[in-house]
Amino acid sequence: MAETKRSPAESTADREIVLTRILDAPRELVWQAITSPSHLVNWWGPVGFSITIEEMDARPGGVWKHTMHGPDGSDYPGKSIFTEVVEPERLSFSHAGGKKGEPGAHFESTWTFEAQGAKTKLTLRMVFDSAAARDLNVKTYKSIEGGNQTLDRLAGYLPKISATAAASPERYELNLTRVFDAPRALVFKAFTHPKHVAQWWGPRGFTNPVCEVDARPGGEMRIHMRGPDGTVYPMTAIFKEVVEPERIVFQTAALDANGKAMFEVLTTVTLASQGSKTKLTLNAKVLTMTAVAPQYLAGMEMGWTQSLERLAEHVTKS
Repeated sequence: MAETKRSPAESTADREIVLTRILDAPRELVWQAITSPSHLVNWWGPVGFSITIEEMDARPGGVWKHTMHGPDGSDYPGKSIFTEVVEPERLSFSHAGGKKGEPGAHFESTWTFEAQGAKTKLTLRMVFDSAAARDLNVKTYKSIEGGNQTLDRLAGYLPKISATAAASPERYELNLTRVFDAPRALVFKAFTHPKHVAQWWGPRGFTNPVCEVDARPGGEMRIHMRGPDGTVYPMTAIFKEVVEPERIVFQTAALDANGKAMFEVLTTVTLASQGSKTKLTLNAKVLTMTAVAPQYLAGMEMGWTQSLERLAEHVTKS
């Protein structure tokens, strides 16, 4: 009698872990909570654990490098390579990691997101190299219990960002005025030439390893701000108006790890001469936003305030 071949699902049944949860949030929001580092740090890991994310690039071939910190002080470094990213349906990655100083575990993980009205059925599947490796992981790291606790934390976190999903862009508008001890032509130049913009753009402690500025109507601006912790915040912009030396209007887009806009802002800068000084008036109006935008927009006023402080210092030295 010919041997009956088993299906791929059957052939891995003895070496996999499958967890399923119905989450009270649309799958687009669940996807953001799982693929955005700023969300992930708030819920990832079993109860009592925290996580430090060193790198997360959610695209095929991208790296997710992190360290989980246990309540007893133990560290669990891990590294994953994304193999499939189909937003917002499926996410797959190959993972290796474990407790620091001990043999780790390796598995292939696939997360599927199934829309069920306003809710999401999330299925987490981990396939280990062997049944023995799967059993050892369950015994050593209590991965089933830990996985369920992690999903509990995700379920508890989602309502916090669901409340911001319906936030209106009209809530976010900023007006600032600043007088610079420098002539208007110099302030205009500092706002439109890349070698100058790179010196002051962003909050204190930030640098701009990428700073491209083509200040003309229809011209583009591309800046990668790097925070003190090494995190890079990419943005692009299109200049709408450039009237030297009195008015600059540009529309910016803050980008996520996949290069998609999290929110867009129309910024208008006017410059008026006051003797040898310059009065700058800035209006920043949010045009569009996603569910994750409010956590970033909360720092818009501080960011622009510190940027203008740095600009004032820069033009004084120029």
